[in-house]
Amino acid sequence: MNGIAAPIVAYEPAPTQDFLKPHRKVSVVMVVYMTGEALQQSIECVLADPLVDELVIVDNGSTRMEAARLKRLADSDTRVRLITGQGNVGFARGANLGARGAVGDVIVFLNPDAFLQPGCIAELARAIEGRPVPALVGGRVLNADRTEQRGARRGDITPVSALLSLSHLSRRIPAWRRYEVHWETEAPPEAVIAVPTISGACFCMRREDFDIVQGFDEGYFLHVEDVDLCWRVRQTGGVVLFQPKAEVIHLGHTSHASPLRVEFHKGVGLARYFRKRAEGLGERLLALILSPIIVCTAIARPMMWRIRGRAA
Repeated sequence: MNGIAAPIVAYEPAPTQDFLKPHRKVSVVMVVYMTGEALQQSIECVLADPLVDELVIVDNGSTRMEAARLKRLADSDTRVRLITGQGNVGFARGANLGARGAVGDVIVFLNPDAFLQPGCIAELARAIEGRPVPALVGGRVLNADRTEQRGARRGDITPVSALLSLSHLSRRIPAWRRYEVHWETEAPPEAVIAVPTISGACFCMRREDFDIVQGFDEGYFLHVEDVDLCWRVRQTGGVVLFQPKAEVIHLGHTSHASPLRVEFHKGVGLARYFRKRAEGLGERLLALILSPIIVCTAIARPMMWRIRGRAA
């Protein structure tokens, strides 16, 4: 077992809940690409939850050994559906493939290096029942030490808020604190609350919610598609919610993919998002000017990590 994952994986099943309507089936959609050791433990946590009727695994690319293991699992467990053969089509398209192939009325999107904690699915499903359509409910994403992970709940991400947050000016200047994007240092709420943005590592939507906003925008390859989805839910008149009781531990950085490639796609996605939501000539010009700066900054990040010895 992964040395990091060993002490935090929750194997005990969550208590069975009776609040879901009889016709509400739950499907978990997981997009996989060269995930590594964490994948097996993540799958075990999903299948240990009694509320999960189906696990849809979209394999965008795995090693031969991992691919064979996934096939054996799908052949031996009727709850597991494996989608392969599409190649590495990116997260957004892969997630849409999984959602279209899922049988559930409630769809939970989960990263393959995230470990559901007992009761997480139940709390997500409970929070979304009875909400106006469209709605989206994110869980409380934790680090291995159970501190809240950066990005688990965020403010509205705009060019201005991103710039002030990245430069830390939003924390240093009281008048600009409303522009702070990251909220993980704030005390968690006691109940479900509306927030502008949640993490795509673990969240829940009803099928009708997903269909109304037409799923993920496949123009994003990797990263920022969750930010875009939250924005479109709100633009459609819906609500984005944060459920602090739905806990999931997310390792992050477990993929064998090149960090440079990952950060490049993150930069491209963020630049695309700002251009997409820009209104008026001024905002469009600002988005165009910032686009190359954002991409270059993203590419520089893994280079700085290497220099500082953080990651390769």
